[in-house]
Amino acid sequence: MHLAILMTNTDESAFAQAHPKDGEKFTALIHSVRPAWHVTSFSVKDGVFPPDINAFDGVMVTGSPASVLDDDPWVARLLQVIERAFEGRTPMFGACYGHQAIALALGGEIGPNPAGWVFGLTRSTIIDHAEWMAGLPDSFTQYGAHNEAVTRLPAGATPLSTSDACAVTGFRIGTSVYTTQNHPEMTPAFIKALVAEYRDKLPDGVGQAAEASLTQDVDMRVYAETIARFFEQASAD
Repeated sequence: MHLAILMTNTDESAFAQAHPKDGEKFTALIHSVRPAWHVTSFSVKDGVFPPDINAFDGVMVTGSPASVLDDDPWVARLLQVIERAFEGRTPMFGACYGHQAIALALGGEIGPNPAGWVFGLTRSTIIDHAEWMAGLPDSFTQYGAHNEAVTRLPAGATPLSTSDACAVTGFRIGTSVYTTQNHPEMTPAFIKALVAEYRDKLPDGVGQAAEASLTQDVDMRVYAETIARFFEQASAD
């Protein structure tokens, strides 16, 4: 299996430089359950794209502090690449920004999250069990960091999970698209550092609530296994 990671994270701050980049985080996530898989990262936010997205067995689109509604040229190009992958039946997994970018590229809508900021530990409830999600609890936790959300799903999409803070925390399209609004790649150590960095930079109460939420870790490996199974079943179709 050879996956392409499309890195969308535009953060070039000193904080970002002190921590692994998203390509490393997503590689570590998938290698935690499928160590033999090949992964190639592309910094799409810098205009670096795969020559042929459909040459890969699967695609992972990462998170970012940028908005999918921005008018930067790389965003428009990314949306086109997502469309091309979908048309070519190359399976795609999207997290946070990736979740929203896939939704937008395929005909959905994005807007401000009605509940405002989601930051820190967040709990989602599964409302539709995709076959590759076996083993994932009906109610599961992930780390979140977003204030925009999918407000209308693309045609043919099925919502997979929801939360009190966000109506659509994951969706699927058949067996070729799988997403989460959250960050399965973030480790407990990283989210603690991120919350500490932004605690006093966000609207009143957001950072403090995030800090208070970090009372338990999330099981990254269980969710990583669902991602691996998603790509495996897609390649078997």
